[in-house]
Amino acid sequence: MSDVQPADFETADYRSVLRRLTTLDEEAADLRAEAQRWHDDRVAAADRAVGEADDNLAATAEAVSRTQRELEQIDARALQLWADYVHKVGPRAERYGRTMPPAAIPRQRGDRDAADYLEEVAAKVQYIAPPQPINFGVKALFVLFGLAGGLVGAGAFLGLRGLGGTEQTGTWRDAMPVVALVVLLACPVLAVVAAKKVADRRSAGLDPATVATVLVTGLVSAGLIIAAVGL
Repeated sequence: MSDVQPADFETADYRSVLRRLTTLDEEAADLRAEAQRWHDDRVAAADRAVGEADDNLAATAEAVSRTQRELEQIDARALQLWADYVHKVGPRAERYGRTMPPAAIPRQRGDRDAADYLEEVAAKVQYIAPPQPINFGVKALFVLFGLAGGLVGAGAFLGLRGLGGTEQTGTWRDAMPVVALVVLLACPVLAVVAAKKVADRRSAGLDPATVATVLVTGLVSAGLIIAAVGL
């Protein structure tokens, strides 16, 4: 670079001034080229940032869509498990479920995902408790069912026979003895139904011997009551 200063232009010769102008033009060209390179670099960096942002936006949208599908599948699976549970337990589970908050995956444990919880619930829904043995107390309860069925049957039989009378009248009263007999036989059967509910609560099967015990007890007790009143 020339050491000629602006104040020396008056005394500088033509060649020195021309050399100085040439140097300034080269410096300006270098600065313009550097500015252009900086601008191009900034534009390229901005384009890359925009491209990365677009890629991230597309990936995020895909992740949101995938998560939404998974959430819908989890909700559908939870509803199916609840329907299976209601079918297994009965209407009381549905009545109890109306007071419960909406189903949600527990948040206190971060080491498990929703699928693990659903599989755990499915295993519990499918679990069938082993049958409990029918002990002496339960057997005595079944005998009481039979006695109650016989008592009710005998009472209904006597009452209906009393409505029918002993003579043919050509009216509905003539059918009362048949109706009374049907009711007499039905009451021990209803006692078996009640015993079946008790057995179901204990997850125990009602075996033929128990059914026979309830029926025989009901019929025998009804027969004894009817015989006691002289019919």
